[in-house]
Amino acid sequence: MKIGVNTFLTDEGISGTVLGPALEERGFESLFLAEHSHIPASRESPYPGGGDLPRVYYRTFDPFVVLGAIAAVTDRLVLGTGVTLLIQRDVIHTAKEVATLDHISGGRAVFGVGVGWNREEMADHGTDPRTRGALLDEQLEAIIRIWTEDLAEYHGKFIDFDPIYAWPKPHRQPHPPVFIGGGEAAARRALRHGVGWIPNGVSDAGAVPAQLAEFTASGLPVTVTPAPADPAVLDAYAEAGVERVTLKLETQPEADSLRDLDELAKLVERYRD
Repeated sequence: MKIGVNTFLTDEGISGTVLGPALEERGFESLFLAEHSHIPASRESPYPGGGDLPRVYYRTFDPFVVLGAIAAVTDRLVLGTGVTLLIQRDVIHTAKEVATLDHISGGRAVFGVGVGWNREEMADHGTDPRTRGALLDEQLEAIIRIWTEDLAEYHGKFIDFDPIYAWPKPHRQPHPPVFIGGGEAAARRALRHGVGWIPNGVSDAGAVPAQLAEFTASGLPVTVTPAPADPAVLDAYAEAGVERVTLKLETQPEADSLRDLDELAKLVERYRD
């Protein structure tokens, strides 16, 4: 099982160009970054974690810009989004961003997507929260066509474009791995699309088989993010055949982040091939 890190990179924490090499030096396989374009002042949508919305949500960097910078200072680190809020994005621009990241990194991009939870944030992008799942379905189909066809077109209810040329194509063939983040609805969507799933980790090792039973039978990959830094839970995910887990790194000053990485890296050795 591969071990990565997930975090919010902001203007108030460790820089990506320091974090990326630090992860490689400590044997981590991947880095997954969260995304929020903005946070509406209304705050009507409750934070899923309960309580006040953490400060990092207000200040997170654009993931593809940061991952591009990290690609330039690393050689092996897998560069993922956990998750891109695709329903708030233009599909043609996003297809180019992911393909560009994959191209300049030599095939290290992983495209995690989700529908999100902040309804006001969606609405500011012109997205109807009631149809965000159907929109995501069409967006994924359209992006994969753009990546894999020299002359791509798509005609759906939400996404519609006549034949286009769009380069670069991704370095990895046929395209970077795609994962859909979320709970049971996301798992069902991933099964329909034949792509991977990103669930949140459970805190009890005994709950792992039930969480993954239906999905792992498909043979499709699972990336758990975040997973608790608990060897018993991590062992359960490894035994269940999970491809990758990521461990949470708090957004904090550089010295604190490097100290925490040293502690988390002890778990990497446990699952090293």
